[in-house]
Amino acid sequence: MAYPYKKMDEADFEYIRSVTAPDRVWTGGDIAREYYRDEMPEYGIFPPELYVEVINKEEVSAIMAYAYKMNIPVVCRGAGTGLAGGATCKYGGIMLSVMRMNKIFPVDHKNQTITTEPGALLLDIQAAAAAEGLFYPPDPGEKTASIGGNVITNAGGMKAVRYGLTRDFVRCIEAVLPDGSIMNFSSNVVKNTTGYAVKDLVIGSEGTLCIITQITLKLLPAPTCSATLVMPFDSLESCADMVPKVLELPFVPTAIEFLERELIDIVEKNLNRQFPVKQGEAVLIVMYDASSQQELDSAVAAASEAALANGAYDCCIADTPERAATVWSVRGGILEGMKADSVSQEECDVVVPRSEIAGYVKAAKRIALAHGIRVEPCGHCGDGNIHTEMLRDEGMSDEEWKTATHACLKELYALSKELGGQLSGEHGIGNGRLEFLEEFVGPRMIQLYKSIKLAFDDKLILNPGKIVEFNK
Repeated sequence: MAYPYKKMDEADFEYIRSVTAPDRVWTGGDIAREYYRDEMPEYGIFPPELYVEVINKEEVSAIMAYAYKMNIPVVCRGAGTGLAGGATCKYGGIMLSVMRMNKIFPVDHKNQTITTEPGALLLDIQAAAAAEGLFYPPDPGEKTASIGGNVITNAGGMKAVRYGLTRDFVRCIEAVLPDGSIMNFSSNVVKNTTGYAVKDLVIGSEGTLCIITQITLKLLPAPTCSATLVMPFDSLESCADMVPKVLELPFVPTAIEFLERELIDIVEKNLNRQFPVKQGEAVLIVMYDASSQQELDSAVAAASEAALANGAYDCCIADTPERAATVWSVRGGILEGMKADSVSQEECDVVVPRSEIAGYVKAAKRIALAHGIRVEPCGHCGDGNIHTEMLRDEGMSDEEWKTATHACLKELYALSKELGGQLSGEHGIGNGRLEFLEEFVGPRMIQLYKSIKLAFDDKLILNPGKIVEFNK
């Protein structure tokens, strides 16, 4: 059965215009096609019936109250940079953009926090904090993502190994529920045991429980110095084997990433970004932050010694912002480079215990190659989040690609589960991984997910068909 949603008509369109503004509402064929999908069109292309750009929480509340009354589905959208097919109108209805709600309020120095509306970009929030000598650590690869999207997907990124995820920096949230109620989850306090931790449930809920309208984020003192190390190895396996050696050192790294030479070549060829280290079939990139030069020097010396003792050709030190930028620009260009180098892409975004990183990487290579797929594992090996990138080349039919990737994904998810890992480390379930979720977590967990969804959204109007489905 399908969801019994109301098909929107002119009366519905006129009401949305009346509580917002006619020049911020588009309908039918006037809606730009970019709003039919996110960064992964492979996970679904769905046209909204109405697209609206809101400017405050009152507009969000009015729209949601009306949608709740009329049984119209609503999907909230930020910058649209998601990689799980999450911000798409799977069942039509309203796409509600919060990108005009992008105000960043002055830094609260006494509480070391910054408050922002959901449409503000991550890079602008980081810059606002830096201008005040403070630091917002979560560092997902897409800097033009909206902060609301980061929160609602619990974005991770490269620096999670030292600082944690977006969840670890959210103090409080203002949000609108599906019935139009405006709620505050927690407040600007350091700790809180007042009732259920609803704030932490909302973080990572992928827009299925509420629409965020304001967020207060914790900041840290900015590190005074940092360095990036590049350790080239003769194979991916020896590179992955180095990860636990780095983590055993008495210095906590900010980030640990690995790249195969083939993937570096793809970025260099397609984006003209040159990686400064030419040795090795695979490289481990390790970043350290420190509050003093002495602390940084000690960390760099220990890591360099460990790398050479464990088979690295060298340990190249990028100790200036310019040198480090050449390294990280290649790492940051992976997705763009792969898109330019292939017809389409599929990604397995698993996370495994850090002790199982090397085992997962080795097995994942074997699995993908057995299905005839070009595969490029990379990612945040410091926290176990390995992006297993599958690339489709010219000459592979739609059916061959679909069959091979589906079989490959099933094996990769089973491997992750066997190793004590999880289905997704940071990109979420959305629409793209929905079919694999129940087999991974089990039917009782799905029942819990559905109960949570119904507690917030008893009419199932908010981002329906994502994370959990009720029509089967």
